[in-house]
Amino acid sequence: MREIILVKYGEMALKGANRSTFEDVLLRNLRFRLKRIGRFSFSKAQSTIYIVPEAKTDEESAALVDAVMPRLKKVFGIAALARARECEKDFADISAQAVPYLRDALTAAKTFKVEAKRADKAFPMKSPQICAELGGILLSAYPHLKVNVNEPDVTVTVEIRDSKAYIHAAREKGAGGLPVGTAGNALLLLSGGIDSPVAAYMMAKRGLRITACHFASPPYTSERARLKVETLCEKLTPWCGSIAFYCVPFTEIQEELERSCPEEYFTILMRRLMMQIAQEIAKEENCGAIVTGESLGQVASQTLQAIACTDAVARIPVLRPLIGMDKIEIVDISRKIDTYETSIQPYEDCCTVFTPRHPKLRPDPDEVAEIQNEVDFSEMVRRAVEGAEKKVFAQHIAEEQGSVTL
Repeated sequence: MREIILVKYGEMALKGANRSTFEDVLLRNLRFRLKRIGRFSFSKAQSTIYIVPEAKTDEESAALVDAVMPRLKKVFGIAALARARECEKDFADISAQAVPYLRDALTAAKTFKVEAKRADKAFPMKSPQICAELGGILLSAYPHLKVNVNEPDVTVTVEIRDSKAYIHAAREKGAGGLPVGTAGNALLLLSGGIDSPVAAYMMAKRGLRITACHFASPPYTSERARLKVETLCEKLTPWCGSIAFYCVPFTEIQEELERSCPEEYFTILMRRLMMQIAQEIAKEENCGAIVTGESLGQVASQTLQAIACTDAVARIPVLRPLIGMDKIEIVDISRKIDTYETSIQPYEDCCTVFTPRHPKLRPDPDEVAEIQNEVDFSEMVRRAVEGAEKKVFAQHIAEEQGSVTL
């Protein structure tokens, strides 16, 4: 019998009548993620998705499983996954398959236990009997082992399903959350720092498909700064799926702000104009929200009053998943998703251009609006939107790690 992958989902199982919709999106995401690695068949039953390599030999099947397991751990909607041996629904076949299949796991262990999940209640052996009988067979095959039902080194699981039985020795934790695409689309303001890529990851985990928007101000910002942000998009694709990336020319607006507006209001006015531009791109991309990496009180533009001034020009929701997090928590996630080292590269973005010496910490929304209205930015905003360059970053999972040729 072949080796397959069992995909388990947690939160999706609570979706009631809508669960099938979430399952279908997850299946679509899985097919897309794995299509360049090899051939697989997919099916779903009882809160489990079965991924079966279409291979001619056990060795080829195992090679495909090896290739896809790291990728599956980055697919939102998966709570846990396990590589498993498929068996006939016959205890003799289960025990015969279990001894050789579990060799590596049990040889390295000192203690183990057996768990049985008997979804097919017509199976003649009850769960305690399966555990006892298989446990005795494994003890005979691996006499160095001892049974420990509380904290075993290895938990051997036998699942009795409708058509087949499955054996596996370890469930690995998945990315969790909801499948990307089930919550709609959102536009991320991607600065190039540590925070905004983490915000993208967190909202993708809640099912949002991410489009990214970056503001560039050449010659004040360099081409290396733009390439840095594009690299961040590439690093996010294993988690977020394909990302449409917009690079918006912002030099004209920033130079006008420096000429025409009080210095202490420069940052908050810049954020408002970014929000106005972002909303036009969000409309074009059918995005229902804007995502930022703001954390309350982290910098001058992230006080409650400054956030209120920014939101005053927003016509769609602004989501701030990092709002209550401290920097250490954010950095920890950035390391986990492999964006940290790129984010700290010393190429400045436009948010550091013309930084005021003493920014206004508690701006008044009406006063800020009055100052902004003294200059007609409408044409500059239009030119920035029209001048935005779009680039799509596809998922690089297969390209980065190679495909398996059978």
